[in-house]
Amino acid sequence: NNLAGLLSSQGLYDQAKSLYKRANFINESALGPEHPNVAPGLNNLAGLLEAQGLYEQAKPLYERSLEIRKKALGEDHPAVATALNNLAELLRAQGDYAGAKPLYERAIEIGEKTLGPNHPNLAIRLNNLAGLLEAQGLYTQAKPLYERAIEIDEKALGPDHPDLATALNNLAELLRAQGKYEDAMPLRKRCIEIGEKALGPEHPDLAVWLNNLAELLRAQGDYAGAKPHYERAIKIWEAALGKDHPNVASGLNNLAGLLESQGDYAGAKPLFERAIAIGEKALGKDHPTIAIRLNNLALLLSAQGDYAGA
Repeated sequence: NNLAGLLSSQGLYDQAKSLYKRANFINESALGPEHPNVAPGLNNLAGLLEAQGLYEQAKPLYERSLEIRKKALGEDHPAVATALNNLAELLRAQGDYAGAKPLYERAIEIGEKTLGPNHPNLAIRLNNLAGLLEAQGLYTQAKPLYERAIEIDEKALGPDHPDLATALNNLAELLRAQGKYEDAMPLRKRCIEIGEKALGPEHPDLAVWLNNLAELLRAQGDYAGAKPHYERAIKIWEAALGKDHPNVASGLNNLAGLLESQGDYAGAKPLFERAIAIGEKALGKDHPTIAIRLNNLALLLSAQGDYAGA
């Protein structure tokens, strides 16, 4: 299980998956299917499947992990909070915001009660709830949660920890969404500095922060500055996660949008189409993200005068 976790953190998902499955088989055979030590392995395999975009395969594993922990450890155990948070993250990724919110809130409630108000695990859950609120356009509710998560992380983990970079990145994204580009830029750059130092230049989390820096530069009209960051992010994701990963689709969609803004419709179209194809395979044809990308392609076709195609 630990070796699988290391491989997963390096983006070596196929190698990690077989080890997680073997660990789970050993645990269930030796301890029984309801033992609390079985739950972490189920959770870890679910997280791996989620990272690969295999949400429907991940969900029952998260749910089973949660139920085992509730039964074995009690409703208010920190491990139950972790399971609630992880299931909420999956529901959010699937666009089920109403289902995710009470799980996040319950996880935070348990965390504050059992771990205290300054624990790094609490910062993760505050950050995740803030992300859900941001996705719903509730920016004023999201911002203080992001700021509290950053404060906890800096105090508990230090100024160069990847979890702090994640929290800084998310606050920067909120500021970008509000049009506060100058406030967001130093946070974006600090994320990348932390990522390069702590994770290395080929880690998929670094690609997220590079992509987001590109998004900020694009929003400021700096297309030439944005493009190499998009391209580097896509390259990292393809190498670490595979060419059909949802993150690759996101990067392609964003790069296509940049090319469209520059009037390079011929360059943008195949990127939009590939992003849609990857997304439909990984997320399903009815995922909200697919609707956004279909709309993007339709706008491009309309700009080209292909109204029937649009």
